[in-house]
Amino acid sequence: MRIPTIRSIKAIEHHYCTGEEPVLVIGSDMKAYVCKYMRSSASAYKLTCELIGTQMAKTWQLYTPDAAFVYIRPEHWAGQLMSHNISAPSLGSKRIEGVVDITPSTIMEVEQTDSIFRQLLKIALFDFWIANEDRNANNANLLYDVRQGRLISIDYGCALNTATFEYPLSQLTSTDTILWSDLFDHIVKNVNHATIEKAIMELEKSYKLSLKRCDGVSSIIIEDLPKEWNVSPCIVTDKLQQLFSRKWVADVWENFMECLKENIRK
Repeated sequence: MRIPTIRSIKAIEHHYCTGEEPVLVIGSDMKAYVCKYMRSSASAYKLTCELIGTQMAKTWQLYTPDAAFVYIRPEHWAGQLMSHNISAPSLGSKRIEGVVDITPSTIMEVEQTDSIFRQLLKIALFDFWIANEDRNANNANLLYDVRQGRLISIDYGCALNTATFEYPLSQLTSTDTILWSDLFDHIVKNVNHATIEKAIMELEKSYKLSLKRCDGVSSIIIEDLPKEWNVSPCIVTDKLQQLFSRKWVADVWENFMECLKENIRK
């Protein structure tokens, strides 16, 4: 699960006017990447969360785009107005074709199937575990692959309580998760009680297995952490250890179940 390193081969294709102001880059592997980059010391911690979230989501076997460290050549920034550290690698998320960005106007395009329900539950639990505060009713951070009937999880810059490294992890609240959303309501209303109960039992087993699969991933993340980001490996190691503490793991499941029951009833 090592993340490859590539370089840009042409001028930036597109600049997205969203929070982190990502750019679309064609890499030396001939693939297109949506890249987030070093704009400040604070953005370095968000990039670190992107790295952690991507690697852990892969280990959890969630559908999420492949990533690469992308060195964008100085001349390829021509015409861009953003302030940034061009010597540091960006973190690129491979662009996936043929998908729908899930927004309030596209929710109805998502199929109401048992499979989609299970996928959404697993993504929600992952967010509880990694303390991702940026997937909620206002911002799904999900793509929908219509052809293959799958949800694709993206954007992890607000994991670890929005890149908070100086304080211990804290639990998400019900209203700050994808469970409190029109998307969840749209999908769960077509799922019967027996299916919900079965899905929860399967998810609990999957949760334990996912955490076991994460053995060794933390060390890979530390090894891959770019020195140019100037983020101390020690503080990242400490945060990763918090994710795997027995108390955090147990409290996450309890909080998730309480929030799930609350949102199924509402």
